[in-house]
Amino acid sequence: MARNDGKENKTAKTEQKTSKPMSTSFNIKKIRKDFPNLTTTVRGRPLVYLDNAATTFKPNSVIETLETYYKNECSNVHRGVHFLSEQATKDFEAARQKVRDFINAKKTEEIIFTKGTTNSINLVAQSYGRTFLKAGDEIIISHMEHHSNIVPWQMLCEEKGCVLKVIPINDQGELMMPEFEKFLNPKTKFVALVYISNSLGTINPVKKMIAAAHRLKVPVLIDGAQAVNHLKVDVQELDCDFLAFSGHKLFGPTGVGVLYGKAKYLNAMPPMEGGGDMIASVTFEKTTYNILPYKFEAGTPSIAGVIGLGAAIDYVQAVGLENIFTYEQELLAYGTKLLSKISDLQLIGTAREKAAILAFILPDIHPHDLGTLVDREGVAIRTGHHCTMPVMQRFNVPATARASLAFYNTKEEIDVLAAAILKAKDVFA
Repeated sequence: MARNDGKENKTAKTEQKTSKPMSTSFNIKKIRKDFPNLTTTVRGRPLVYLDNAATTFKPNSVIETLETYYKNECSNVHRGVHFLSEQATKDFEAARQKVRDFINAKKTEEIIFTKGTTNSINLVAQSYGRTFLKAGDEIIISHMEHHSNIVPWQMLCEEKGCVLKVIPINDQGELMMPEFEKFLNPKTKFVALVYISNSLGTINPVKKMIAAAHRLKVPVLIDGAQAVNHLKVDVQELDCDFLAFSGHKLFGPTGVGVLYGKAKYLNAMPPMEGGGDMIASVTFEKTTYNILPYKFEAGTPSIAGVIGLGAAIDYVQAVGLENIFTYEQELLAYGTKLLSKISDLQLIGTAREKAAILAFILPDIHPHDLGTLVDREGVAIRTGHHCTMPVMQRFNVPATARASLAFYNTKEEIDVLAAAILKAKDVFA
């Protein structure tokens, strides 16, 4: 089981060294006014929303952007010569440029719009994996992966006869790096890793792991779903070959995501889906495919979602990812200290480098019961296996309760969570 030795109270330091002093422009009261959901009441109490790892609330600027698209320029992209189509296309492609700048990709054509992280990972597994991997090749993932970064590789292994290798984790929820290094060998042909664990909060040393894999010329995919909203992700600095993330975890719309891929890989990969916009020409004898990025964007995309994602990136950039990381680390340290004082409560995931996620168990209360009881106090947390069943098996628990924090949360809300947990304990006492 995870230790509780006080190390979790320390402020984590990421590879990007983002823990600089917070800007005076970071005004929590002003920020909270930007998110209308935060004014909601639940069962007569002010909502305390601590389920941000599942999805994040949307600022007014994103909501207004979606409304503007549907009211003023609702049209398809890339195919029309009329004004509305041209305007929608302009805004759609402007969002692609914003994503490029946000993650510092070399080229806009390396930015593929998808339905989300899961879709992005499946695209790589199906397109790159089916094309370039063969029987006996080894794929490395970790024990803390989300199901969306496990199942696609298992499916590929079953189809192609590849071998899946799993990096173990220690009792603190950290990857066992010596084991990873032992796994790397001439048979290794692909590595897929989560940057920040959605169920433990662990920030993995992905830059070092990418460098180790590249010494053997092995491409690496990074699941950045829980990373891009907490810290700066620079794909050129990391030198990752693929990066996947979702809009809805980045304060943007649901149903839209991003796959970044180095152009040399994307150009060599066949499209996963066929249809409109991914073609250059079609006859009954042969189809030729479009150039990047459109080769991987078959059919009408989530136009409003993409434009809304651009607005979300604008908002996050204005707040500042360094400010966000620093403030969330303060919340994490405060929450860790406060919850550690609750008798019998055990934190699951106490990595030295960690994002603002507090996962825990109480021995006499099932997490689902706990979630129901704290909901009566207006507190929204997530309970269950969090799409990481292997993590639950590793810690020998059926599920955990998870409070995941965002930069619009406050210490006062963590106080409400702690009080709700104590009240739940009284019920079961």
